[in-house]
Amino acid sequence: MPEILLDINNIVFDYNKGGRALDGVDFAVASGEFVALAGRNGSGKTTLTRLAMALLKPTSGSITLQGKNTSAMTPADMAHSIGYVFQNPDRQIFRDTVAKEVAYGPEQLKFTPEAVNEAVSKALSMTGLTEAADSFPRTLSRGQKQKVAIASAIAMQPKMLILDEPTSGQDPWEAQNLMELLVGLNKQGITIILVTHDMELIAEYTTRAVVLDKGCKVFDGTPTALFDGSQDIAKWGLIPPAAVALSQQLNGINSTDAAELTGLVSRAINQRRENHA
Repeated sequence: MPEILLDINNIVFDYNKGGRALDGVDFAVASGEFVALAGRNGSGKTTLTRLAMALLKPTSGSITLQGKNTSAMTPADMAHSIGYVFQNPDRQIFRDTVAKEVAYGPEQLKFTPEAVNEAVSKALSMTGLTEAADSFPRTLSRGQKQKVAIASAIAMQPKMLILDEPTSGQDPWEAQNLMELLVGLNKQGITIILVTHDMELIAEYTTRAVVLDKGCKVFDGTPTALFDGSQDIAKWGLIPPAAVALSQQLNGINSTDAAELTGLVSRAINQRRENHA
């Protein structure tokens, strides 16, 4: 049975000035999963990821990483367990070459010089940035900057990556390229949590979706189950992928006919994934 890396146990988070951002959220992420954390703006996604990174403390409940309560973990412990990539890569890029940027984390974790060089070389290779090692990061495209941020995170050798809307601001080719990179990292053993409102990405690339709405977990299951018509996802502010919506229209399938639609959606999703295998 895969190891549980992240265990979110009945988390409640209240704002200092009143109001509840999260109300009893509870789920676990196992090693090797590729999970989408979805929901409309204000659903609690960002708050939950900040709690997972120990940047906030829950009002009640607990979060553990590899069996350790995050409230008792050092920054170094956190960095070895979990990496975070911001929606805007400019928020975390500040050194004058790509290689120096990727080296920063391992240096702060007191890797030996040899280990730093090895970690940087491996991270650049894994993200396809070896040829850009001496480039000034600010001159790169949005997609390349996002890869630099990902390389910087994986250089610290975490078990899991959380990425906040990583394809935001990218053209379709760059977005597809980035998602295929994440699929590749996942196949190499890195657990992925993708924070997104993009249902196309969920359908095409992830294996599980957790949906938040108004601070509560309202769905936890496969993309197929999310889009098979048995869930009224519109009430959560979600729009089904275009291929799914079109398939429903072309086949004239009643949304309550879950069994038939499940097969249709499964074939559509599997075909799209095979195109990127």
